[in-house]
Amino acid sequence: RGFVKILISNTSDTPLYQQIKDQIKDAILKEELVEGDALPSIRAFANDLKVSVLTIRRVYEELEQEGFIVSQVGIGTFVSTSNLTPRLQTTACRTKNGGYDTNSKITENQ
Repeated sequence: RGFVKILISNTSDTPLYQQIKDQIKDAILKEELVEGDALPSIRAFANDLKVSVLTIRRVYEELEQEGFIVSQVGIGTFVSTSNLTPRLQTTACRTKNGGYDTNSKITENQ
């Protein structure tokens, strides 16, 4: 199972790190990436996308802060949806038609 294809545009008004971060989050929410899936190393991912290592580091740091991934020193970076905080799960509600309702809120488990 390969990593999802990330498409970036240098002409977009959206910063590169945000484009990459949004696509990874989207892949997790659509379950194209699932709990435990490994993400590429920062250096390999930066080389693949032809962006700075600092760009990918920022993407990974922000995704980890938001609970989408977890980094384990010396092991790798992995999808970790179990760490999502309720206030950040606003885009994780499925609608009847299988899409995602970005206006929904998920409450904490009682």
